[in-house]
Amino acid sequence: MFFIIILMVVASLSLLSMALIPLFFQRAQAWQDKKAKSLEKELDEMFYDKTPKQIVRLYLILPPLLGFAALLLSKSLILVLVGALFGLFIPNMILKLREAKRKMKFNSQILDAIMILSSSLKGGLSLLQAFEVLVEEMGPPMSQEIGLVVRENKMGVTLEDSINRMSEKMKLEELQLVVNSILVARETGGDLTKVFGRLSTTIRDNRKLKDNVKTLTLQGRLQGLIMSFLPILFVIWVMTFNRQHFDIMLQTQVGRMLLFAAVFLQLVGMVLIKKFSTVRI
Repeated sequence: MFFIIILMVVASLSLLSMALIPLFFQRAQAWQDKKAKSLEKELDEMFYDKTPKQIVRLYLILPPLLGFAALLLSKSLILVLVGALFGLFIPNMILKLREAKRKMKFNSQILDAIMILSSSLKGGLSLLQAFEVLVEEMGPPMSQEIGLVVRENKMGVTLEDSINRMSEKMKLEELQLVVNSILVARETGGDLTKVFGRLSTTIRDNRKLKDNVKTLTLQGRLQGLIMSFLPILFVIWVMTFNRQHFDIMLQTQVGRMLLFAAVFLQLVGMVLIKKFSTVRI
């Protein structure tokens, strides 16, 4: 009788797994398609050479991989969960870092782009023709973004709308300055060559000022960084010599309250130091 019950339980579990496994794969495929569709526009805007499905595979592979690695190294359930969660954030971090790197490179190309536009306009070309010359002369990402502006203009989108859309997508202060100058000059009939000359001087002066501010605030930022992480390093150093050093704090209500207050004040101090050492121009 007991053997029959065991067989019935095994058969029930087999049938249940046969029903759940296809459902699981169906849900996973639906989630993969939905995530790939949401990433498609973002990757297209970045001109990323990877397909959305390749990025989605990272979401499926990295969490179990890092969780298994944490299990082999520590055999701690908490670290396994931390590793799995970290694996979920890695694809987003990769995309954010790539986007930030792309924007930094675009920003470094702005001065050269202004010089090419100014030279093209002095040669008698229109602004749209100057953009086409810029696409040929410059490398990515500048050539990609300006090339998109040119293609949109040929499809019927006004030049003003195209460069405004580019500025909103890149969200760079110097690019916004260039776009506003172009729009104002086209509306008022100003000389764009003179505008570009003043723009290049303004941007160079602005960058020089930012570099000076970074140099003058370097000592304060380093002091803030050291003071922020010094308590954490001190705790780690003490724990390596005596793991029971903080037991008296953890075992009493007053001690736990003091530790909570210390951690809270440390976080507040780190935020304030970061705020005070940041100078906006």
